[in-house]
Amino acid sequence: MRVLIVEDDAKLAALIRRGLTEDGYAADIAKDGEEAAWMAGATDYDVIILDVMLPGIDGFNACRRLRESGVSSPVLMLTARDAVEDRIAGLDTGADDYLTKPFSFDELLARLRALVRRGPIEQPVLLTAGSLRLDPKSRQTWRGAVEIELSTKEFALLEALLRRSGQIVSRFDLLEHCWDQSYENRSNIVDVYIRYLREKIDRPFGIDSIETVRGSGYRLRKDGGA
Repeated sequence: MRVLIVEDDAKLAALIRRGLTEDGYAADIAKDGEEAAWMAGATDYDVIILDVMLPGIDGFNACRRLRESGVSSPVLMLTARDAVEDRIAGLDTGADDYLTKPFSFDELLARLRALVRRGPIEQPVLLTAGSLRLDPKSRQTWRGAVEIELSTKEFALLEALLRRSGQIVSRFDLLEHCWDQSYENRSNIVDVYIRYLREKIDRPFGIDSIETVRGSGYRLRKDGGA
């Protein structure tokens, strides 16, 4: 899934981004509230990590602006201040969760998974389509009783398709959710990884679950190919 990190501490932002990338997320960085506002307005992020202490407008006001501009992505606020009043202020401006620095990266990941599952509509812990199953928490995938080993990007791509099974997902949407802005060779990368996925989740089982919709994108069949 795609995450926006709003953090003016370049070293901390880079550390968070590296950890998220290793765990399969696509992550972009904004260094202040103003930059976060236009990035979140231009891209549909699955979750936003927002630091409270920012140059210019602080995290509380940045969160308020995001909500007023119609950005509905879940927001996890980071702060070195753990006073109850600060937590209340963050939640009242539209944040969905609050994490105090210093924090465990494992806890950050767990909170992000919870927020992504919740989203605008509560999403299931286990994603399924017929005999195809994916567990975002354990990062495991099965076809029936057979566990399938996927690379980080293959897993992210399959998760994006499973969350919208039965719907056409454009190449652009898949690109936006699974690759960050630093990736340069964006021409046919989605098609390449769709082919990789088919070789792992379909062909060994004599199944065709990922449909190509010409001129539109891809659709994962709701029955998972049966």
